[in-house]
Amino acid sequence: MKILVTGGAGFIGSAVIRHLISNTDHEVVNVDCLTYAGHLSTLEMIADDPRYTFEQVNICDAPKINQLFETHRPDAVMHLAAESHVDRSIDGPAEFIQTNIVGTYNMLEAARTYWNTLPEDQKSAFRFHHISTDEVYGSLGDDGFFLETTPYDPSSPYSASKASSDHLVRAWEHTFGLPTIVTNCSNNYGPFQYPEKLIPVIIRNAIAGKPLPIYGTGENVRDWLFVDDHARALVTVVEKGVVGETYNIGGRNERTNLQVVEAICNLLDELLPASEYAPHKNLITFVTDRPGHDFRYAIDCNKIERELGVTPSETFETGLRRTVEWYLANDSWCQRVTNDRYEGQRLGLDDQKKSA
Repeated sequence: MKILVTGGAGFIGSAVIRHLISNTDHEVVNVDCLTYAGHLSTLEMIADDPRYTFEQVNICDAPKINQLFETHRPDAVMHLAAESHVDRSIDGPAEFIQTNIVGTYNMLEAARTYWNTLPEDQKSAFRFHHISTDEVYGSLGDDGFFLETTPYDPSSPYSASKASSDHLVRAWEHTFGLPTIVTNCSNNYGPFQYPEKLIPVIIRNAIAGKPLPIYGTGENVRDWLFVDDHARALVTVVEKGVVGETYNIGGRNERTNLQVVEAICNLLDELLPASEYAPHKNLITFVTDRPGHDFRYAIDCNKIERELGVTPSETFETGLRRTVEWYLANDSWCQRVTNDRYEGQRLGLDDQKKSA
């Protein structure tokens, strides 16, 4: 297939493209506008492959998106382009509405217009795979798991915008017949994650002897999914998934935020035995909780395992070790991508709280 991947210079998107080029025979068209979190350095190892093409286009630019379909004539779309950081959605929700909702609408309409021109055999083979998050389901209590049938109950501007995009994708399948599939994943982690998210923030702060900020009491729970496992699952879905279906993708690795931070500290104590900041747990600092912080996310991924044979390869322990080792070896990449863009400051507090 020729697969058009939006957001392919981002964290998850670049992992998908690296997997597609390195482990399949598919062609890839990477569509990314290169926001603060999109970097072509994540794709340097495959950038010269003849099956890879890059197009710097914003999905909010409908005419250019339509032109991409006419020019490249893809067999499938993997739609990952999104504003994705909850804290940034609290500070500035407007960009999330534009990219995640309007941008998804533009992608759906461009895909539908193109799809309607295809001969019947190509129409039936075409796929529009929309990649979403478990955050659309809201917050769980101490028990239970998110199922594909769990009602939506988004809590943040980010999750509300993703929930909206999910509904649009399903509506385009139901109303217009566009062959769509939706996946909802748990928290991703791994190499090349932009250093504003929890795990890279903790790693980099600990190395530098800075406080390790944990929201609230640190008891909020997330299910952690190694990004390469997610990438393999996504490619399996676009190849074998059933039109109109939803698949939850999880790692079966529930941890409290405090447990995650302590595990990173323990790894750094081992990997940096001469560090003047060891034991790194001494750097842990509890800070004001995120507004509207969901308590717990946990995914039931039995459906994708049963129907498509997808299971994660990494445990949290093996994946976290790989991640910490990668950040230790690639601090220059972190400095390069954050230069003049992000200085490690706290995000997700309104102006009144920031000035307090």
